[in-house]
Amino acid sequence: MPPTKDAGVPVELGSSDCWDYIRQASVGRLAVVVDGRPEIFPINFAVDHGTIIFRTAKGTKLSAALDDSPVAFEVDGYDDRLGYAWSVVLKGDAAQLESIEDVLDSQDLELFPWQSGEKNHFIRIVPAETTGRRFLITNEARRHVLAARRRQLLAE
Repeated sequence: MPPTKDAGVPVELGSSDCWDYIRQASVGRLAVVVDGRPEIFPINFAVDHGTIIFRTAKGTKLSAALDDSPVAFEVDGYDDRLGYAWSVVLKGDAAQLESIEDVLDSQDLELFPWQSGEKNHFIRIVPAETTGRRFLITNEARRHVLAARRRQLLAE
């Protein structure tokens, strides 16, 4: 995936590139509508045959994801080596895995809850739209990002 040549001109990503970037990420954000207002939840996830699977407990995230409203899923990242950033958004519907076969198959996805508690609801996001873009960041911003990462490493 070559970077763009002009920092001011984002490159629209094709579906294949979008999925390559999604597979590189470990955390995404689920956007849902709760009581007429947008809510965003960080989630860890797995890719399964062109869909996103995540686990959750009963609560706002689960009920909003399954309330027949469309959902959005977003991941983004930055490549230190090449100096570009990227962002991918999926829009579609979410459904709970119901069949025992689907749930058992999802166990092979190495999808483990990060938080304690029963996270026994497996949700699949089926995208109707996949969009993404990649762009070079400016040298000044790149220096800032790299300096912030150095400070973070020193603090650890």
